[in-house]
Amino acid sequence: MPNHHSTVIIGAGPAGLTAAYELTKNGVYPLVLEAASQVGGISRTEIYKGYRFDIGGHRFFTKVDIVNQLWREVLTDDFIQVPRMSRIYYQNKFYDYPLSIFNTLTNLGLVESALILLSYLKAKAKAKLRPGLEPETFEDWVTKGFGARLYRTFFKTYTEKVWGIPCNKIEAEWAAQRIKGLSLKKAVINALFGSNDTKTLIKEFDYPRLGPGMMWERFQEKVDANGGQVSLNTPVVTIKRNGHHITEIMAEQDGQPMGLTADHFISSMPITALVNRLDPLPPREVLDAARALSYRDFLIVALVIDKPDLFPDNWIYIHSPEAKVGRIQNFKNWSPEMVPDLSKTCIGMEYFCSVGDAIWEASDTELLDLATHEIETLGLAKAKDVEDGTIIRQPKAYPVYDREYRQHLQVIQDYLAQFDNLQTVGRNGMHRYNNQDHSMLTGYLAARNLLGEHHDLWNVNLERSYHEEFTKEEWQSRQKPQIAAPIG
Repeated sequence: MPNHHSTVIIGAGPAGLTAAYELTKNGVYPLVLEAASQVGGISRTEIYKGYRFDIGGHRFFTKVDIVNQLWREVLTDDFIQVPRMSRIYYQNKFYDYPLSIFNTLTNLGLVESALILLSYLKAKAKAKLRPGLEPETFEDWVTKGFGARLYRTFFKTYTEKVWGIPCNKIEAEWAAQRIKGLSLKKAVINALFGSNDTKTLIKEFDYPRLGPGMMWERFQEKVDANGGQVSLNTPVVTIKRNGHHITEIMAEQDGQPMGLTADHFISSMPITALVNRLDPLPPREVLDAARALSYRDFLIVALVIDKPDLFPDNWIYIHSPEAKVGRIQNFKNWSPEMVPDLSKTCIGMEYFCSVGDAIWEASDTELLDLATHEIETLGLAKAKDVEDGTIIRQPKAYPVYDREYRQHLQVIQDYLAQFDNLQTVGRNGMHRYNNQDHSMLTGYLAARNLLGEHHDLWNVNLERSYHEEFTKEEWQSRQKPQIAAPIG
């Protein structure tokens, strides 16, 4: 007979663990299934010979009050405050970020700066002539806001390196979410007068002293201590359904099959995988929509360098197209406790790629050689000082917002909304480019649904969450009812 639980949660990343923790605090004891050997998902912390590093670098900054409360409640006094410093590397020069007017003018030169300004004014004049024309692509959105010349200088090459597709194939929605509130006019005002009022330009952030994985390991400990259960190395193989009702999950643990039933299910696994694990399979149009959604994968080459200091930044954006690396993290500058030996430095060379391409398929030796060569070419370290390194590959790191993604996601969303005991949460569970705080918020609200409240998880809005704080009562006043019976 299958094991029965009140709630089964698929995935022990920020969304799944937040849902589990909130349930245990209210007398509900879920089973959390995690396919990997550790919790945290893409927000985990990896360890190599005592060196700790993030999978992408995770700041702890939010305007969502309940998320802030959860962070403080779980991690207590193990947060440190970290000054934010990052720069852009382009054409052999470093540009301050946020923009420093004198640094930028010096690097670009007066002629190029003037041409960028003229291009910006031209874009604004064009926008006034066609006020009702909304940008459809990333290229349109940035060009409208910054001008074509600045778009080509700072946005085009880096964005295409990250996503692997042309900017005119990327949905404008992604730009609106990730560059919220920033314009050339505002950037110049920030530079001249020291103003800093955009989410993307915060000056400091909180960070767990041992990396973000410390947070999720604490969540795991709390869930287990409160009566829940987190099962690692337990991938979900099949999700059986009767119409629009989940009846049983088939998983594997230590190579052995196990059947699980539950009254309610919360899933943070990739929504495309969820659809394809349903038994019987959903209608063809849903499967076709799942096939049409795509992801950008990611790998990090962590290099141990025999130097105490390399550069002051937390991370550097590499916009130069001649380098394959997209971003470089300096983990000691996030927290000194990330390195076991302060006479050395550990950096993360981040490569955005796709499963099956040349970067993804390169051997560890080839990747270490590439990263070592590029860190010297960029002038950030000497190849002779690189003494060790390791590689971590992360599939399905970023849901891609291509031109057709919204219509395909809507097909899947509409289908899954018909299920009476299933909710999807988190970045991959909703195919939405959530930060960890927004992922946590979906998990929290999913748990509150099971406790009798009514929240539409798809109404967790990225742009609004960046700039406003919501109490539970405010959220309740904004939500539409969702099919989710309370637990008795």
